[in-house]
Amino acid sequence: MKVQITRRALLGGTTAATVTGMMPLRRPRAQADDTIRIGVITDMSGIYQDVSGPVSVACVNQAVAEFTAANPGFKVEVLVADHQNKPDIGLTIIREWFDRNGVDVLSNVGNSAIALGARDQLEAKDKAAIITTAGSSDITGKYCSAHVVHWSWDSWCLAHSTATATVRTGGNKWFFITADYAFGHAAENDATNFIKAAGGEIVGSVRYPYGSTSDFSSFLLQAQGSGANVIGFANSGNDLINCLKQAQEFGIADSGIRMAALVGYITDVLGMGLPVAQGLSMTETFYWDLNDRTRAFMNRAKPQLPEGVFPNMSQAGDYAGILHYLKAVKELGVAQAKKSGKAVIDMMKNMPTDDDAFGQGSIRADGRKIHPAYLFTVKSPDESTSRGDVFKLQATIAADEAFRPLSEGNCPLI
Repeated sequence: MKVQITRRALLGGTTAATVTGMMPLRRPRAQADDTIRIGVITDMSGIYQDVSGPVSVACVNQAVAEFTAANPGFKVEVLVADHQNKPDIGLTIIREWFDRNGVDVLSNVGNSAIALGARDQLEAKDKAAIITTAGSSDITGKYCSAHVVHWSWDSWCLAHSTATATVRTGGNKWFFITADYAFGHAAENDATNFIKAAGGEIVGSVRYPYGSTSDFSSFLLQAQGSGANVIGFANSGNDLINCLKQAQEFGIADSGIRMAALVGYITDVLGMGLPVAQGLSMTETFYWDLNDRTRAFMNRAKPQLPEGVFPNMSQAGDYAGILHYLKAVKELGVAQAKKSGKAVIDMMKNMPTDDDAFGQGSIRADGRKIHPAYLFTVKSPDESTSRGDVFKLQATIAADEAFRPLSEGNCPLI
């Protein structure tokens, strides 16, 4: 195994293999052709670095370390790139990786525009991708690909769970604050359908250019004056944190308006603190303290993580997805795996999934990884016993109900 990242570098926020902007790491000519190369392309420095970034890299490395320990002689390298949340930079890095660096599989791909834009390159070069942080449900819908597995979650899954349960418990008038990019649009559209189906209504919405502001006061005041009893946030990372902090300052939660994150992570909750996040509804498909297996994964990964960090569902998906990918490579053979990314994806679909982060599951024909989802409410400070003790489980959505039905996705593969 040759993993081009160190713990010291990880904690410092950069790595020897991190690629910034337009300068991808170049592969030495002498490297053997029997090495599987994983390219983790993610946000290493921007507003989503905490929800993917260095911890996603650590989780990929954890999967590689566990697999190679059980399979001595299996050669794996990990390359890392910062796409800076810019599709042109991300797609240029991916092209360079495929053409010159011998990357066999992409991991994370934490931006829906990059994930969707990479489809042509994946198919032209016969490579594979395991997408964990990009959330658009179109990835396994109208833009699905036989070269892609979508792990962890998507906008349909989170919107379905959070919106439906909230309406059923009285939150029937919604106002959306939405990041104006692919995931934000998909999350709002999906949630709108579920809200209306459950008998609720949309009383207003506002879209803001992604990454353009940290001041959401005008949007929040607009929501407060709309007559809504729920504000739905179709954003993530620092944007979500800033929205909730400012909502707290305006006393919006105290006025009886409920807050619902259409995508939210434990990393967001820890970032804003329980006094701000308490009572927030959100769905995750992984929680470190959910059961014995998730706690076992956390115990193994903890030494590789910065102090006080707990992986979210996307980061756990980087671990689980790469572990399953490597199992499929072993079954198929390294030579065939390097020859055809689609063949590895086909093998991944044919093999049941099983890991400590998500338990048992499967991958559908459209590339959608299937497992349960969990609706949580954030605990109050008085209810929490330790830093990572943040969620109260409200409902479990079974694996066969947690994701969009195969018949409704309009995937050309079906």
